[in-house]
Amino acid sequence: MTTSDDNLKSTFSFSKPAIYQIRVLGKVPSSWSERLSGMDLSYRNKKSGVETTLIGKMSDQAQLSGLLISLYELHMSVLSVEKLNTNI
Repeated sequence: MTTSDDNLKSTFSFSKPAIYQIRVLGKVPSSWSERLSGMDLSYRNKKSGVETTLIGKMSDQAQLSGLLISLYELHMSVLSVEKLNTNI
C-alpha cells in the first residue's frame, strides 16, 4: 500500500457520518423526502429530462446503502454519488 492509500484509508470510514450528494434522472416527489432519510431535494431541467439532486447527512454507509436501495426500488437511475463532507 502506498502513502496516498494510507492517507485515504485514514480519512475514510464506513461507520462515521458524512454528507452526501446523490443525483438521479427523473423527479423524486418531494413528499418522499422523509422516506429517503430526510434528504433535501432540488430539481434541474436538463436535455435528458428532469434531474433530482438529494443532499443530506447519512449516519454511516449502511444508511447510504439503504437510501440507494430505495431509489432503485423507485426505478430511479442514479447518475452520481458524492461524499461532500466528513467533518460534521
